[in-house]
Amino acid sequence: MRPTHSILACALFWSCHVNVLTYHNDLARTGQNLNETILTPASVSSGQFGRLFSYPVDGQVYAQPLYLPGILIPGKGIHNVVFVATEHDSVYAYDADYFLAAPLWHVSFLDAAQGVWTASATDLQCASIAPEVGITGTPVIDQATGTLYVVAMTEPSKDTFVHQLHALDVATGAEKIGSPVEIHASVPGQGDGNTMVQFKPWLYKQRAGLLLLNGVVYTAWASHCDGGNYHGWIIGYDARTFQQVAVYTDTPNWEAGAFWQGGAAPAADANANIYAVSGNGTFDANLGGSDLAESVIKFSTGNGLSVADYFTPYNADELSDKDIDLGSSGALLLPDGAGSSTHPHLLVSGSKSGAVYLLDRDNLGHFQPGADDQIVQSLIGAVGPLYGIPVYFNNTVYFSAANDQLKAFSLQDGLLSALPVSASSSIFGGLGSVPGISANGAQSGILWTVDSAAQLHAYDASDLSHQLYQASVSSFVKFTTPTIANGKVYVGTLDSLDVFGLEDQASIGVTSVVDAAGFQPGPVAPGSLVALFGSNLAPLTMGASTAPWPKVVEGSSVFINGVAAPLAYVSPTQINAQIPYEIAAGRATVTVVAGTNVLPPVELTIKPIAPGLFVDAQNHVMALNQDGTPNGANHAAAPGTLLTVYLTGQGVLNALIPNGAAAPADPSISPEIAITAAVGGQSAEVASARMAPGLVGVLEVTIAVPPLSSGDAVMTVDIGGALSNAGVVTLGIN
Repeated sequence: MRPTHSILACALFWSCHVNVLTYHNDLARTGQNLNETILTPASVSSGQFGRLFSYPVDGQVYAQPLYLPGILIPGKGIHNVVFVATEHDSVYAYDADYFLAAPLWHVSFLDAAQGVWTASATDLQCASIAPEVGITGTPVIDQATGTLYVVAMTEPSKDTFVHQLHALDVATGAEKIGSPVEIHASVPGQGDGNTMVQFKPWLYKQRAGLLLLNGVVYTAWASHCDGGNYHGWIIGYDARTFQQVAVYTDTPNWEAGAFWQGGAAPAADANANIYAVSGNGTFDANLGGSDLAESVIKFSTGNGLSVADYFTPYNADELSDKDIDLGSSGALLLPDGAGSSTHPHLLVSGSKSGAVYLLDRDNLGHFQPGADDQIVQSLIGAVGPLYGIPVYFNNTVYFSAANDQLKAFSLQDGLLSALPVSASSSIFGGLGSVPGISANGAQSGILWTVDSAAQLHAYDASDLSHQLYQASVSSFVKFTTPTIANGKVYVGTLDSLDVFGLEDQASIGVTSVVDAAGFQPGPVAPGSLVALFGSNLAPLTMGASTAPWPKVVEGSSVFINGVAAPLAYVSPTQINAQIPYEIAAGRATVTVVAGTNVLPPVELTIKPIAPGLFVDAQNHVMALNQDGTPNGANHAAAPGTLLTVYLTGQGVLNALIPNGAAAPADPSISPEIAITAAVGGQSAEVASARMAPGLVGVLEVTIAVPPLSSGDAVMTVDIGGALSNAGVVTLGIN
């Protein structure tokens, strides 16, 4: 599966380290982005932070938006991209930084002509997600191959349901070769009343986020309102071949045990073990059976999926019977530094009962009747009913449970504090919320979350009693998880993606690209020197001292059709660059990357040759007389003497320029390309033409001044039939 996109090299711009490719940011599901330098407690509370714009989408957004910087979109330039999946079976790619009227691409898995629609909540007899079920679980992105994996549910005919795993090119939305694959599975067991348990599509939704681990895409499956004889499934597919490589069900001999986790994806550790939490259902592993509902399960992935360890609460039957099960929350893996010497590898999960469980990943504890004192720690009733996953930051675990405050519990010596170390003043109603964290390393931590009243909240992570910001979002979707990246906060709603950020970011952009010789708009050529004008293009003013020019100056870069351009000068309002020689003629997109900002691209016309005479502000040609003096009113050029002028935009005049290399310092001009000049309406003999020694992208043309009267005369140069701009030279006898 060869990538068909172009993701820029990290060396060319700074934003490559900021991405959100999977649910809750990483495989540990910590929910933290530790590379956020723009959003700080001070900037968010300054009054300059707010909703910048909203993108429309065609359905409810249950999946967390994903973010990938520096993607070359064919014909549309380079963009930081936010991806949005909807219950109407659509995936959108939008510019993540600036409002554009249309998506960069949009893919729908529906086919009205063939009668393929989303799954009807009425036909599924379940209104937990209504009126339709399409894409529910958060997709996952493989940055190395430029592939977005997503599972879509459709109803091609009434009461017939299909789940498909799709692999989309992140730059175009096109299906990768071999995609999609329809989900089927079966395992031995008596749970369906015979010797095999079958994956029956109508019983399931792909609720939990996807997991991409060591080249395998894992999908986890939940029921529709606990309807029918369902089971909990985890099914894995080779990310390259789409062959099914792993199948597991947690209740092969009875029923239930869904993997839904409030939308959280299964977690994975550094040893490629997977952790998932099953919901209410049958449990008999303590009696030698195979059913593992109401459990935190550790899987080995060495050969398919096999249970390596598990934890089941002592009161599992009660939790299941009362529907206050464990499976409403995912598994949060804590970093090694948060543990103790006795228990270095910890895991946190919770339940609808309000219990918090701290487990040793090396010894989850299995089942013990009467009490859970075999595990590291349990905090009974520490929080309200927990739906969705907590977040971790700076030795602190944050919970947002139903009808409860946001609560922060500190970790010390590998144990959670018995009581919260800080809490919000607000009570979060409904089912609570699913937070995310932004920070700059260990500093400037902000907890972000969206409540059931459709309010976006930002709290100082060091003290949840200090709210930094609160404002409305367009509408609310349960278990919505905000995505924070590169100075923006992205929130999915019932019919939109809301984008929040600092208001002054909207003023950043390129306003024009002109020929650097005459500062005129119009076509340029490979090798042309150009000037870009705009605002906030670079933090400082800096020029390149010698050739070859660098491709990054003060954190700013310019890309022409995705190819980095050499830079001569950068400032907050102007950048001077050279069109790379390998750019072909036609329409081109010019994108400036200024620090972590990918500015909206602008279009430019590239022609094989587009000569531009260097002129000054008074449109006087920058020329040298034969005696070396600059041509002008005080130093006129006498008829019959030589006058040297300078141009850019001569195109590729030498036989071959290696890919990515600068033009040779002094290539000979190809004889088949004619160079002529005119002064005052008369032809002027071209004595020589060569690349100007010591200069980049500049052609030096020397002409013999024709016999004309003294005074100013208009001059042009023609290269291969392409006429330059007109400038004035001064003629006469000094």
